[in-house]
Amino acid sequence: MAYTVLARKYRSQTFDEVIGQDPIAQTLKNAIKTGKVAHGFMFAGTRGVGKTTMARILAKSLNCLAVDAPTTEPCCKCESCIAVNLGEDIDVIEIDGASNNGVEEVRRLRENAIYRPARARFKIYIIDEVHMLSTSAFNALLKILEEPPSHVKFIFATTEPNKVIPTIQSRCQRFDFNNINPNLIAGQFKSILEQEKIKYEEDLILPLAKMANGSMRDGLSLLDRLISTGVEPLTAELLEEFLGCPNSEKICNLIAKIGDSDAAGTLDATEDLINAGLGEVQLVDALIDYMRDLMVVKSAGAESELLILTAEQRQRAGRLAEKFDVAALVYNITTLEKLRWSLKNSDTPRALLEASLLRFALSEHFLNVDELLSQLKASSIKKKQITDRNTTSTTAEKPTEPTNKQRTPSPIRNSAVRTGSTMQKREISNGASNEHRESSIQRQTSSIEHRVSSIEKRGKTTGQRRNELINDPAVRTVLMGLDATITGIEEERQKN
Repeated sequence: MAYTVLARKYRSQTFDEVIGQDPIAQTLKNAIKTGKVAHGFMFAGTRGVGKTTMARILAKSLNCLAVDAPTTEPCCKCESCIAVNLGEDIDVIEIDGASNNGVEEVRRLRENAIYRPARARFKIYIIDEVHMLSTSAFNALLKILEEPPSHVKFIFATTEPNKVIPTIQSRCQRFDFNNINPNLIAGQFKSILEQEKIKYEEDLILPLAKMANGSMRDGLSLLDRLISTGVEPLTAELLEEFLGCPNSEKICNLIAKIGDSDAAGTLDATEDLINAGLGEVQLVDALIDYMRDLMVVKSAGAESELLILTAEQRQRAGRLAEKFDVAALVYNITTLEKLRWSLKNSDTPRALLEASLLRFALSEHFLNVDELLSQLKASSIKKKQITDRNTTSTTAEKPTEPTNKQRTPSPIRNSAVRTGSTMQKREISNGASNEHRESSIQRQTSSIEHRVSSIEKRGKTTGQRRNELINDPAVRTVLMGLDATITGIEEERQKN
């Protein structure tokens, strides 16, 4: 007799057996009980989470011949239920959307849908990977999907619902399937191994469940590979030997060396992992996964439900987490994620990996930007204070320059009067001396200062002061004579 893989042999047969999708199962059961079953459904989710299984259970519930009406508990023994399980029922038509994605296939579906089912209550069309249909095929399906015959039901399954046109989605009841929790997958593994009478070690189950990435089918396929080795009991070492999973002890050793700031030990631990056949990208993935666990330990404690670890692994993670702080772990994880993509395009991935790991191990020798800026600022302030003291000392000893080289200080703070070259050229061409030109500018500036002082007393804002000053006729006259502009006027700080 041909061997049946675990994913098919232990496929759920009723709503209550579906793992990890309780809200969806309960909703469909309630719809059947109240007689409010829609004519179209869309099941969306990643691979291996139960979309096709749920579609078959719904079809069996609607067409079970052991009862006189749709039921939430199909018998799984009548001809209809058995045929649906095998995918061979004449009234439950399963269609592959990838190979039947044209208008002609949809036209044939519409022509056959008008005929009543051969023996069951409903004619049910299950279209898997419905997003593979062409736009024309979707449009050809719209009319019958919106107003199908009373005996027709449509169930669509897709891993990419965003590719299904909105007009199709609006005609269906959509259910989004979640990834299955690793703990639930681990529980299913234990149940299957017990039924198969295969011995195993507890340390194997959780790491294997995490490798499934939320997909029950993927997890059962991995379990099938381990069983096919013929080794009993199944141990965690088989994950490294047959599935390419990194050795957890070696990963912990590498992280411990990083936490101890041991540069040589970090390089040796990296060498050990690479010589064991682990690629650079695989090593980065393993480090991200384990450092994430350490981050959770530091943030939520070693007993947090966010950790998918055994009791022994939790204790080990707690000891390792003491070597890091949360900020360092966050930085390491984000850096490793960026490094992961760089390694794929690098001609020297190992050197890049080792340099990054040494950066983690020797972090105290590196200054971040904030620390560097604070040091530069402190140095600049100290240098300025020394310069100011020297300048004050020099000014006290230096005699006063002649009066004709000094200008009257302007009360306009943080402001400047820029004079153009036109006035200067005009005075030079008329034979005016430098002293006369300087005196003229001082007189004009004094006039501007008087206008500014009167405006400031009115309590205006910066913008109002500037506009009133510029538009003042007296100031405009002075500026035109000097060929000058006023810039940088700011509010004076109020004194305490």
